Amino acid sequence: MWALQFTCIKLTQDQAGPYFTVWGPMLVATIFLLPLALKEFGKSGKSLKDIWIFIILVIFGAFPAQVLMTWGTQLSLASNAAILSLSLPVITALFAFLILKEKMNRMRWISFGIAIIGVILCSTSDIKNLSFDSKYALGNLIIFLAIVGNSFYNTGSKKILERYSPVEVVFFTYLFLVIILTPFVFHYEGDVFSRIPSFTFQTWTGMALLAFFHNFLSMILFFIALKKLDLIQAALSNYLIMFFGLPIAAIWLGEKLNSQMIFGGILIFASTLIITIVDYRMSKKKVGTIQ
Repeated sequence: MWALQFTCIKLTQDQAGPYFTVWGPMLVATIFLLPLALKEFGKSGKSLKDIWIFIILVIFGAFPAQVLMTWGTQLSLASNAAILSLSLPVITALFAFLILKEKMNRMRWISFGIAIIGVILCSTSDIKNLSFDSKYALGNLIIFLAIVGNSFYNTGSKKILERYSPVEVVFFTYLFLVIILTPFVFHYEGDVFSRIPSFTFQTWTGMALLAFFHNFLSMILFFIALKKLDLIQAALSNYLIMFFGLPIAAIWLGEKLNSQMIFGGILIFASTLIITIVDYRMSKKKVGTIQ
């Protein structure tokens, strides 16, 4: 579902700008989540003062991840952004080690190694176009800060899942993110609202897929999984975006796949299976032995 994002952005880019493409589907997803979140929030007996933690997560995590990535890519190259984004699982694992006290074991190192080899095979074209020329330095720095923000958000979300449900985490994140993004949408892309009646079926399809699958269902499922897995295990799943993104783009947009990309994707998929199934079972078995 996350891998659909890139294809959906391609479907909407002719009629909607980057801010509206993020803001519009997220607003719809927030409305979807409203009754579910209010029901769970009311049952838990929390008060409004308990949601301050989401303001911190959004300001220092989700907002930079959304806005700085868009801004940085505009000041740099798409290939630079693609390669730098591959550091997300690694930085997330570092945050998990420092904040959550999670540890890397032999199986996790093996999984990360296999995944990185697969990523390199899939990213040959991006690597060839990679440029760290001084004129892209600011853009590259902003992209890196966006990735750090994303890692911080994932780590903070894992921590508060001990107290909040996945629905609450997604809803309150989106609520504050929509509030903060609204001025940017109206300032930079305010004219898009007058064009909404002329949106094509392709644009509406992209927006609908982003709202339901990318912003709504995928995030709920991710946080449900995050309650059961270590963040290091879940972080590696980000590489699966490339595994599924390549064939989706090939089927929907007619982009080409070569044997190297296919083999790299298989390695990424295998590494994810190792860390989420084999490592998870080993961890459960170890806990059972200790008990």
